[in-house]
Amino acid sequence: MPKPSPFRYFKTSPEIIRLAVMLYIRFPLSLRNVEDLLHERGIEISHETVRFWWNRFGPMFAGEIRRRRVERMRSSQHWRWHLDEMFVKINGELHYLWRAVDHEGEVLESFVTKRRDRKAALKFLKKAMRRHGSPEVMVTDRLRSYGAALRTMGASDLQETGRPCQKKLL
Repeated sequence: MPKPSPFRYFKTSPEIIRLAVMLYIRFPLSLRNVEDLLHERGIEISHETVRFWWNRFGPMFAGEIRRRRVERMRSSQHWRWHLDEMFVKINGELHYLWRAVDHEGEVLESFVTKRRDRKAALKFLKKAMRRHGSPEVMVTDRLRSYGAALRTMGASDLQETGRPCQKKLL
């Protein structure tokens, strides 16, 4: 059975809904500015309608954009991740926030754990690689958990640690 269209109960065409939501998301416009822009094009809708569409379809459009971006990046020759972890306090308790950032600065995945060990790193890496595929290179700090987790996965050749070697000036 095919998946039903998310636009099936709306009288407005999906193209207009997509245009209104993308105008609001992509450009620094208010809901009333989007209403005015669409009014100039002969489309009469309220700013509250744009807000409703944004709440309803915004996550779906964002997911589509993210998927297209990741597929485009996977085909790139320089698919490079930077992995790091931070200390964060949640309700007064210390936790670790693991992050994977691609070479363009886009946060791909984040993960919060109580521990900072191989098991937590392995869980984070599996989650990130399941969702985004395998990168060409993973740049990490010298935390030993990354190396142990990558060895467990059989991907230790993907890891680079620290900064690249710099020539000393004499």
